[in-house]
Amino acid sequence: IPRLPLVPLESLGTIITGGIAVALVSFADTSVLSRTYAARLRTPVDPNQEMVGLGIANLAAAFFQGFPNSSSSSRTPVAEPAGARTQLTGVVGAVVIALLLVFAPALLRYLPNTALAAIVIASAIGLIEVADLRRIYRIQQWEFWLSMTCFAGVAVLGAIPGIVLAIVLAVIEFLWDGWRPHSAVLGQVDHLKGYHDITRHPEARLIPGLVLFRWDAPLFFANAEFFQDRVRAAIASSPTPVRWLVVTAEPVTSIDVTSADALCELDDTLRAAGIQMCFAEMKDPVKEKLKRLGVMACFGDRPLFATIEEAVDAFLVRGGVRS
Repeated sequence: IPRLPLVPLESLGTIITGGIAVALVSFADTSVLSRTYAARLRTPVDPNQEMVGLGIANLAAAFFQGFPNSSSSSRTPVAEPAGARTQLTGVVGAVVIALLLVFAPALLRYLPNTALAAIVIASAIGLIEVADLRRIYRIQQWEFWLSMTCFAGVAVLGAIPGIVLAIVLAVIEFLWDGWRPHSAVLGQVDHLKGYHDITRHPEARLIPGLVLFRWDAPLFFANAEFFQDRVRAAIASSPTPVRWLVVTAEPVTSIDVTSADALCELDDTLRAAGIQMCFAEMKDPVKEKLKRLGVMACFGDRPLFATIEEAVDAFLVRGGVRS
C-alpha cells in the first residue's frame, strides 16, 4: 500500500549511512554497465539521464516500501543475448513477473538457485574485458595495476569498501597527476610553425632576454609551489639575462585562491629581480577568475596577449630589438 516512508529519528543515521552505500553501488553499477553497452552497441549514453531515471525509480520504490534498485549487471547481459533491444524489455519483464505472482506463484518454486546463478554467471562473464586489460597493461601499466587493486578490493573487502577504495585511489591518482604536471620552455624550430618544447627539440632557438614557459595543467593548491619552482628553474637555466617571462597559459583551465596568491608572490619576486611576467593564450573564464581573485590588480596594466606570437612581438618592440 502506498504510504510516506517516514522513519524514526533514532534510525536516521543508520539509514543515511546505508543510503550512501547503496547510492555508491548503484552509481557504479549503472555507469559501468551503461558505458560498456554504449561502447559495444555504438550508442550514445547520457549519464545524467541515467542518474535521473535511477533517482525517479528509487523515489517511486520508497513510497511502496520497495528495494532500492539500479541497472542490473546480471539482468541486462541475460536480456541482450535473448534479443532485447530497447527499454521496453524491462516493462515486459515486470508484467510477466506480476502475472506469475498473481496466477502461478508456485510455478518456479522448485527451480534450483544454482540454475539461476549459472544463467547470471554465464551472461556476466561477457562483461569482463580481458582484451582491454591486456591493452591497458601494454599501454600504461600503472592503470592496469590500479584496476587490479580495485578488483581485489571488491573481491576481498566487499562491494562497498571496494568501491570506496577505488574512489580514493582515483582521487589520489588525479591529485598526483595535477601535483607534478608537465611544464616546458619553448623555442623556435626551423621549418616548424609556432614555438616548441626545447627538451624535445634541442635545436630550438631561444629569444635572448625572453622565457616562454608553458604549464600543462590547472593551477591549484597542490601544484602552486611546484609552479613557482619550475618558473624559477626556467629563468635560472636561461643562457641570457631574463627581462620577460611569458606564461603560455592555454592548458591552464582553472585557478584557485592559493595559486592566485602564489602568482602575486611570484610576480613580486620577479619584479624585484627586474623581470616582467605576462600571460599569453589565457582562456576567458580563467581571466574572469583572475579578476575576481584580485590577481589582475597585482599585474596592473600589463596586457594579456592573445597569442604567443603577439607576446614575442611586444617583447621585441619594447626591448628595442624591433622598431
